[in-house]
Amino acid sequence: VHTGDSITVAPIQTLTDKEFQIMRNASFAIIRAVGVETGGSNIQFSVNPDNGRMIVIEMNPRVSRSSALASKATGFPIAKIAAKLAVGYTLDEIPNDITRETPASFEPTIDYVVTKIPRFAFEKFRGAEPYLTTAMKSVGEVMAIGRTFAESYQKALRSMETGLTGLDETAFELNDGETEPSDTTIRAALSTPVPDRLLSVAQAMRLGVTVEEIHEITHYDPWFLHQIEDIIRAETGLKANGLPDTPEEWMRLKKLGFADERIAKLTGQKAGAVRDARLAHDVKPVFKRIDTCAAEFPSPTPYFYSCYEGDGVNAPECEAEPSDRNKVIILGGGPNRIGQGIEFDYCCVHAVMACREAGHETIMINCNPETVSTDYDTADRLYFEPLTSENVIDIVRREQENGTVMGVIVQLGGQTPLKLAHDLLAANIPVLGTSPDAIDLAEDRERFQKLLQELDLKQPANAIVRTLEEAEAASVDVGYPLVIRPSYVLGGRAMEIVHDVAGLRRYMENAVVVSGDNPILIDGYLQGAIEVDVDALADEDTVFIAGIMEHIEEAGIHSGDSACSLPPYSLSEKVLADIKDQTARLAKALKVVGLMNVQYAVQDEVVYLLEVNPRASRTVPFVAKATGVPIAKIAARVMAGEKLASFNLSEKPLGHTAVKEAVFPFNRFPGVDVILGPEMKSTGEVMGLDRDFAIAFAKAQLGAGVTLPLMGNVFISVREGDKPAFLPLAKELAALGFRIIGTRGTAKYLSDNGVETTQINKVLEGQPHIVDAMIDGQIALVFNTTDGRRAISDSFSLRRTALVNNIPYYTTVAGARAAVAAIAALREGEMTVEPLQSYLQGSY
Repeated sequence: VHTGDSITVAPIQTLTDKEFQIMRNASFAIIRAVGVETGGSNIQFSVNPDNGRMIVIEMNPRVSRSSALASKATGFPIAKIAAKLAVGYTLDEIPNDITRETPASFEPTIDYVVTKIPRFAFEKFRGAEPYLTTAMKSVGEVMAIGRTFAESYQKALRSMETGLTGLDETAFELNDGETEPSDTTIRAALSTPVPDRLLSVAQAMRLGVTVEEIHEITHYDPWFLHQIEDIIRAETGLKANGLPDTPEEWMRLKKLGFADERIAKLTGQKAGAVRDARLAHDVKPVFKRIDTCAAEFPSPTPYFYSCYEGDGVNAPECEAEPSDRNKVIILGGGPNRIGQGIEFDYCCVHAVMACREAGHETIMINCNPETVSTDYDTADRLYFEPLTSENVIDIVRREQENGTVMGVIVQLGGQTPLKLAHDLLAANIPVLGTSPDAIDLAEDRERFQKLLQELDLKQPANAIVRTLEEAEAASVDVGYPLVIRPSYVLGGRAMEIVHDVAGLRRYMENAVVVSGDNPILIDGYLQGAIEVDVDALADEDTVFIAGIMEHIEEAGIHSGDSACSLPPYSLSEKVLADIKDQTARLAKALKVVGLMNVQYAVQDEVVYLLEVNPRASRTVPFVAKATGVPIAKIAARVMAGEKLASFNLSEKPLGHTAVKEAVFPFNRFPGVDVILGPEMKSTGEVMGLDRDFAIAFAKAQLGAGVTLPLMGNVFISVREGDKPAFLPLAKELAALGFRIIGTRGTAKYLSDNGVETTQINKVLEGQPHIVDAMIDGQIALVFNTTDGRRAISDSFSLRRTALVNNIPYYTTVAGARAAVAAIAALREGEMTVEPLQSYLQGSY
């Protein structure tokens, strides 16, 4: 299993000091033999636990993914020190930032346990097998810190944002005819490497499988298995005896990493009641510093984790020492995952900078080791903790003991912190920016529709249903095709375009599980509409439209997956004025304070409102880079009480075009179709800048790893309704000297309309067919649009082959149109390169 997909624990728990020292000496020998003069290296060893034989797996003479993790785990900034070494410093000349006394040549020692767990996104890719192999498949990770392995591991599980409260119960997949999992079923579940294998290990222990048997199947070190066994034993006691009645008992549970919510689940109580019972026994967490030296030297750097320690009699030592300043607490976004990535961390870091400039003390809470927000020198104080209401409220209570907590910012970390807003209000902790009620109003379909009727804004025909019968009745009123999804989702999770009743039934049977007690939303799908994204800043009185982006893919493809252009390249002045007016009216009606994102669809010059999110969206960094206006910083200062008017913002026409293009991980998932839909699949994005739209689009394609051909064969196979739209594109490509190849229907249509086209077989029509031609390198560019489910599966191998052979492919009319314009522009002249600053002169 790839190291990036493995659960990692530091410091080493199951090797002897002698084995560790042998590895340390071997590392030095390897680095000298390879000839690494300066900088960081990463060496992977493998140790046989039976006889101690040790082999080297690989060595990277550079900083790697694990360097980032090691830096966060120890507080020793590897990349920063490697950069100083590269320009000529020596280790003993570089001071340690955290202790400010010791040099960087002191190796860090740690007096706590760190656990990293990777975050996967298999549910996004239908047809992807959830097995872990030598190819890395995780899209993010979390890290947690505790005094014991059990505490650190349960904290990490809670940080994952997958709904776990700790080592939760899980169900084994039963074979036919089984009511209880049999021995073979359990063995099969434990012997395959899947993301949640440790949960299955715990479940097997609950069913009475011994540590020895599990060790024999999984080859996990017995030490870790005994740790998990301790957690299960404590669980059994809790279930039998109910809530503890002495401080010592409470301490024992909390030291094993049990969350209040997990204890509530096990004892059948409410989490609030558990918290009250715990506080009645005066059992509270203390905060410890990460200091690189296991408390050998005092550390002035405020980088904290929480733990429970003490014997229940004497007061334990807390190292948090809150200051007497005005404080703003910013909640981060947790682990990177599809739909909620590094864009939200950008907003958090900018908010920290802005609040610091305004003279407030900034406090960051997050649990993602890959981010800038969790650097010890980004915020004034950093708490490396799970984003759960228990952990956040404990931190706020400690900070309130001195100085003034002005409030908590929840709208910059995506969906994660928004979920905590109600719990914070219930605990009388102020939430800065847009009120949680307004956020709820925008998410709650029924309340939101009332607001739209009052404002007289158009929406696609829609309905809210809870059962299959209601859905079938609603589909008659709304009309097919439909976009269908559960309410309250980010990244379009479990969202589909449905073409007929059969599709609707299949969706309702499989997806109702996703929403629990939340209803299902049905929207009419606006065919051929242009989707538009707007980011705006507001402070209840004033609204500033920061950016209007026109999507290049038509509506129905998730906004996070669509390429988009700022400023819009085809919308009329009338439509733009209408969009600005609707956005401003919405911001005032929702009393937005800070950032807001609105999505519209434009069909035949009519503007329809798709959705409103009164929070930072994933396009904020793109808008800020394209326009030069630091919108995340301004939003943070507005949330902390300043007025928009004091920033003198004005809407200036841009002299350039910025194009954002999404980057996809399809090459890691061999069985998955690369066609785009309303569920988000991209894991990153790039931007192309130029004075001209076509060249900006070409630069964005290059950035995303797609090289547009300037000559060669173009393959076109499109659905009936798209043929007229492709005719002018085919003519233009033929005029540029490309040879056009098409499947029977498309080739006939293009030939009849005066474009010379060579016919080729579809895969189902037998060889020689199009996929053979692609594998042989005869095709330089693919345009393929499909209709309905059957046609999509027919052309699956076509798109997959294009991906594997690095042939640029476009699955929408709009994407093809932009690609042809870019090819024509590239044929005419060279691309120019300019620094960002020259585009943005005088913008802000």
